[in-house]
Amino acid sequence: MRELVLHSSEAQAEALSDALLEAGVLSVSVEDADRDTDAEQPLFGEPGTEPSVQAWERNRVVALLPDGADPAQIIEGVGAQLGADYAAVLAEWSLRDVPDADWVRLTQQQFGPIHIAERIWIVPSWHRDDPGVPGLGRLEDAAGDIHIELDPGLAFGTGSHPTTHLCLAWLEAHLAPGATVLDYGCGSGILAIAARKLGAGRTWAVDIDEQAVIATRDNARVNNVELLAMLPDELEEGTSDVVVANILSNPLKVLAPMLCGRVAPGGSLVLSGVLARQAEEVCAVYAQWLPMSVWRERDGWVCLHGRRA
Repeated sequence: MRELVLHSSEAQAEALSDALLEAGVLSVSVEDADRDTDAEQPLFGEPGTEPSVQAWERNRVVALLPDGADPAQIIEGVGAQLGADYAAVLAEWSLRDVPDADWVRLTQQQFGPIHIAERIWIVPSWHRDDPGVPGLGRLEDAAGDIHIELDPGLAFGTGSHPTTHLCLAWLEAHLAPGATVLDYGCGSGILAIAARKLGAGRTWAVDIDEQAVIATRDNARVNNVELLAMLPDELEEGTSDVVVANILSNPLKVLAPMLCGRVAPGGSLVLSGVLARQAEEVCAVYAQWLPMSVWRERDGWVCLHGRRA
């Protein structure tokens, strides 16, 4: 396969990308043309929001070509869409070969076993026989290690994000045997599955995304745990001993009355997906129902905890 490479300004990058896709390329990526130099520019966006800057001052626009595609025809098609303003950009282009590779294996190499807190291991299926993971492959582990088999997929939650670490660490440290658990915004189901493996009783996993609910059910089956995965309108009335929600701060603020109302007397509410600088604001929103405080911080993210009287 081959890639078509062009260069553009910040103002041109988005329209150029769209025109290339319209002309028939398979995919387009936009890179900082000054990457790995002193002029490299970092771009940051708030989680869950669109960044205010969509590209760099100088961009390398890379389009993956279908086999047999004529790059000159692609350029001609893009020029017909964009007009004379892009003539200079389209006048200078180059091709580069994409080396053959085992993309599945390369992707898998990015995801190895993840050790969380003292006892929890998140293990992709291609590492299920990994001798480096203590107790893996044994039904009973003398050290009490908990193994969760989980592959990266459509639903959020592979165990690598700091907020997932924080919630899992809280569950390991504080979840009482037999406690009922509600995982709201379950994503892949990793928190609900961990809760069951740590000894929780009846456990609900809820998400607004149907694909997440399907992924949670599949992951629960792989891990031989029983839980109730569903969409929000399927959740029955009632409370749980532990309610955990690892989503972003704005949805957490909107959901505050509902989540607090789901906590049983004496039960715990555990929240993450909150940046350290957002913690005070989120706690203030919850204060009218449940006093919350920072339980732990990791890499700029926090886990908030509150207990119902």
